[in-house]
Amino acid sequence: MRLMISGGGTGGHIYPALALIDALKAHDKHAEVLYVGTHRGLESRIVPERGIDFKTIKIQGFKRSLSLQNFKTVYLFLKSVVTARKYIKAFKPDVVVGTGGYVSGAVVFAASQMHIPTVIHEQNSVVGVTNKFLSHFVDKIAISFESARSQFPEKKVVMTGNPRAQQVANIQKTGALKAFGLKDDVPTVLIFGGSRGAARINAATASAVPELNKRAYQTLFVTGQVHYDKIMDSLKTTALAPNVKIEPYIKNMPAILPEIAVILGRAGATSIAEITALGIPSILVPSPYVTNDHQTKNAQSLVNAGAAELVKEADLTATSLLKAVDGLMLSASRRDDMAKNAKKLGMPDAADQLLNVLETVIK
Repeated sequence: MRLMISGGGTGGHIYPALALIDALKAHDKHAEVLYVGTHRGLESRIVPERGIDFKTIKIQGFKRSLSLQNFKTVYLFLKSVVTARKYIKAFKPDVVVGTGGYVSGAVVFAASQMHIPTVIHEQNSVVGVTNKFLSHFVDKIAISFESARSQFPEKKVVMTGNPRAQQVANIQKTGALKAFGLKDDVPTVLIFGGSRGAARINAATASAVPELNKRAYQTLFVTGQVHYDKIMDSLKTTALAPNVKIEPYIKNMPAILPEIAVILGRAGATSIAEITALGIPSILVPSPYVTNDHQTKNAQSLVNAGAAELVKEADLTATSLLKAVDGLMLSASRRDDMAKNAKKLGMPDAADQLLNVLETVIK
């Protein structure tokens, strides 16, 4: 198979694309892949590091208010479609896949106009602007949440789950917590606001550290690189007990997830895929700053299934954080029930399911 794939801007668009590529290469050693992104997005660093052929186009998003920049956006979109057509003619893909972000809009639209089989993948429960636009032109639409189905043309929709789930579903315990000075036989809560950290989660957790020091369970608190020094400075008069560890960043986060009893963090699509694939109980604090508040809706899907608790960022304090964490960490039976419910939502073969969709449209 010759696969052209495009997704950019955030890890939520990039990691599902990489998971699909991994699954394809596992099935077909002779598969050829071309990834099209932007020179400014995270994909410009992450994709080439994986040894995947990578090309770029220049594009930007629409401003939500009236702005002269939107004229430039239209110009860049039309120009990027022309560039995408050139890449398509040269690469000759069997199928073109978009995983979100403005860059995928130009690439997938160009392919559809050239009558190349096309598929888009929507990771969130609320459909993004780009995928909403592309849904009128593509052959198939893969979704990760059932609540997204009604937002697309029904006949095109296929539930596949998020390909990222397949990458983490079979990770085994390896005693990875020992690298952080923690025991591997004591329940551990991971508090993590995303790769860049989350100020409100960090502040509430830092304030809760004196109490977390006293707990029988362990806490691994990941601040994000840019927040670490500030957090450590705020705790300079607080001695950390052996059961509390604070890290700026964990390079291979999936490796430690099987060791984690509970996660407190954001409700992005990648996090949800990992949590459900591994069946990890979670306390979700959705970011209120994302488009259409989609993280709240992602989180609510898990809450409705009894797989997570939701705490609004505005309500997050040291007190509410401790109450939520204690409620799970001090009750093994609650964690077990929530883990089972999370696992039911997981789709450990999501990447293979998406590959099946690609093979369908190629035929």
